[in-house]
Amino acid sequence: MSDIPVNVPVDTVKLRIEKTAIRRIPTEAFYYLVDLRYLWITYNSITSVDTASFYNLKVLHELRLDGNMIAIFPWESLKEMPRLRTLDLHNNRLTNVPTEAIPYLLNITYLDLSSNKFSTLPSDLMDIWPPFNGLPVSTNASQKVVLGLQDNPWFCDCKISKLIEMSKMADTPVVLMDLFLTCAGPENLAGVLFQRAELDNCVKPSVMTSATKITSPLGSNVLLRCDATGFPTPTLYWAKSDGSPVNNTVQESPGDGIRWSIMSLHGIVYKDAGNYSCKAKNVAGNAEATISLSVAGTFSTTIPPPRPGTGTGPTSLGTTFIPPTDITSSPFVTSTVLPRTSTVSAVPRKPKTTPSSGLQKGSLKQTKSQQGGNGRKLAADEKSKKSDASKSVKDLKIVEETADSAVLLWTADGLPNEAPLTVVYSPYGEDDSKRTVETNAGSGKVLLDGLSSGMRYSVCLFAKGSAAGKDPCIDFYTLDNIEDDGQNQLFMIISGIACALVLPLIALLIYKILALYCKGSSTELDEEELEKESYVKFETISMKQRTMNSHPTELWARRPTHESERMLLCSRSSIDSQMTYKSDSSRSEYLC
Repeated sequence: MSDIPVNVPVDTVKLRIEKTAIRRIPTEAFYYLVDLRYLWITYNSITSVDTASFYNLKVLHELRLDGNMIAIFPWESLKEMPRLRTLDLHNNRLTNVPTEAIPYLLNITYLDLSSNKFSTLPSDLMDIWPPFNGLPVSTNASQKVVLGLQDNPWFCDCKISKLIEMSKMADTPVVLMDLFLTCAGPENLAGVLFQRAELDNCVKPSVMTSATKITSPLGSNVLLRCDATGFPTPTLYWAKSDGSPVNNTVQESPGDGIRWSIMSLHGIVYKDAGNYSCKAKNVAGNAEATISLSVAGTFSTTIPPPRPGTGTGPTSLGTTFIPPTDITSSPFVTSTVLPRTSTVSAVPRKPKTTPSSGLQKGSLKQTKSQQGGNGRKLAADEKSKKSDASKSVKDLKIVEETADSAVLLWTADGLPNEAPLTVVYSPYGEDDSKRTVETNAGSGKVLLDGLSSGMRYSVCLFAKGSAAGKDPCIDFYTLDNIEDDGQNQLFMIISGIACALVLPLIALLIYKILALYCKGSSTELDEEELEKESYVKFETISMKQRTMNSHPTELWARRPTHESERMLLCSRSSIDSQMTYKSDSSRSEYLC
């Protein structure tokens, strides 16, 4: 076979192509196998894999390409397999994992890159797994990640320092297939285990800031500075806690292993307040420090009374700046206060009539208008909540039940196609073994796999925003394993045949044993039978010593007999015979 077959049944779930002459996986080679979950193309002659080779394999769970001659793998093709969890590429000719491939490996829980030609890995690859991703370390076995990295010529430098550090950890969610990874270079570390490797010129970053909390007046200019050390020299970048972009930054490195950065904020306003993080990064690790910025000062708005005889409308608005009462600064903070001329005040003329009543009426009308607006807004919000609560999924049903899987169908009632849904299923009454599947409302179905045959299961569908207690649920049974029943039936038939054959043989054997026992206990023996079964005729022999290697070995006795006489010759063993001898003065001895 030199090409990928094209006549595979469309409902295939597992496909294994092994030990063929196939050299290339073409574009969209399996696009029609929409139910394919396991694809093994192992120990062939594959050298080329196209970027779109795995197009439309949306439910593929396991991909194994080990034992081929792949030198370049199209990592971007993994985005066509969103449910992929197992990727086996061991025993190929791969040399590197590009940084662009890291986002496609976030969901992989079994990654085997052993027996290739890797000498290094991108430092960011380790950042997708604990403890380097910042998430708490979990002891849950289902959250373990298995990595196969052995049998590669690793060059032990700062680029793989995180991998070396991980191999030294006793308790980590990342499990290495082979703990005894060794360095192939540089020369001073060749053959040294990762657990014993000590890297030179490799130091994690350390970040320091001039202040942790800064309060500055409204409209002032602020400079935030941080300094970092580490080797190789770390890079610095700023980030705000709300994710908004940060501009106006400069950084400089006065020497190896040292870098500083300054961020400037001009004419700060209230939205500039928040936490600013200065993050340092190099191939050995990451570090960050946070500065909290507060903005002090308020603007007040003055509404002048109406001019006499011109109605109740205001003529202009005045803005007054109220300076802050408590301002803290730091050596790296500069504050520029707005000049007094920037404050605009409108002083009304003294009215001939008292304007207080008109102003109060205007304020009352404005308050009522605001209350009316707020009431309509609350009513709209309540209506929106009721509308959202009415949106749900319905018509749950189970189809295509097998011994280990089933398909759940539903109808989305008012939910958009992109609305996230969570499917939770477990054996009936066993809440501790629940499993979840994430999907969306528009798909209309989901595959429930990994089930046990002949069991009752409960499955519920949860939609975000649905009313509490109204999430639909349904129970179903998986089919019994027909193959096991057939095997049991075949076993029973074979057992019955064996019993029918063996029982008569056992009965015959018991009969023979009883017959011999009864015959042996009889006191009257038939002489003819005794002569026939117990005695053997011998020729008359004379007493003569025979030797073997000049040593006496056996003595033979002579006895005058008649033709009707019979002689029974007995001895205990060959050793006894060698030890028995006869002299002229002794009587004949017989051993019986």
